[in-house]
Amino acid sequence: MALGLRCFRLVHPVFCNSLAAWTRPVSEGMLKTVSGRQNDRGQSMASPAVPVCHFATKKAKAKGKGQIQTRVNLNAALVEDIISLEEVDEEMKSVMEVLKDNFNKTVNIRTSPGSLDHITVVTADGKLALNQIGQISMKSPQLILVNMASFPECTAAAVEAIRESGMNLNPEVEGALIRVPIPRVTREHREMLVKLAKQNTNKAKDSLRKVRTNAMNKLKKSKDKVSEDTIRLIEKQISQMADDTVAELDRHLAVKTKELLG
Repeated sequence: MALGLRCFRLVHPVFCNSLAAWTRPVSEGMLKTVSGRQNDRGQSMASPAVPVCHFATKKAKAKGKGQIQTRVNLNAALVEDIISLEEVDEEMKSVMEVLKDNFNKTVNIRTSPGSLDHITVVTADGKLALNQIGQISMKSPQLILVNMASFPECTAAAVEAIRESGMNLNPEVEGALIRVPIPRVTREHREMLVKLAKQNTNKAKDSLRKVRTNAMNKLKKSKDKVSEDTIRLIEKQISQMADDTVAELDRHLAVKTKELLG
């Protein structure tokens, strides 16, 4: 009996400590440890069997769109045997200059005699500029006169050309004299000029597209003589030049629109 009590006293603290450990609430740290181990074990089991597909978010796509594309800057002298990039550049600049000239002469709030110079008249002798067959003068701030005395037979054709010029002009005929009243500067007139500016810009882009297409067609003829990498670089250079010119066209249109609308 005495021996039994002595053994119980020795075992009792160990038993109580073990019982307390089993009944004590699980700590947060232990939970995290167990959870982490379970997650690690779950991932190691699932990863080999299930392929993960990652999709780009809208934010990531937007970030990608905003990235600056690598620009090409070829030395024109190194590829002149294949194509003259200088000539292509000059042709594209010419398109830009034509639009600028067109804006200055035809797309103005105040119509001037010089605005009629460029108008093309279809005659029996072919297409002629209005200032070649008529004398254009400003009688008053509200009236332009076109004297067709030297070519009276072209008067009807000149009237039609002025009316179809897109400048919102309504000419009147008095014998060999064409009277062209200048439209009042109204909101409607300003919006009409903006529309005309957009039409002229679109025509310029069409001309630019032809320049680019002609250059690309010329480049294709050299594909058998030059490496594909070189051809791709030149194509990218030409496209880059065209894109830069389009941006310049749009910039001039924006400036002109702001000027017309006030």
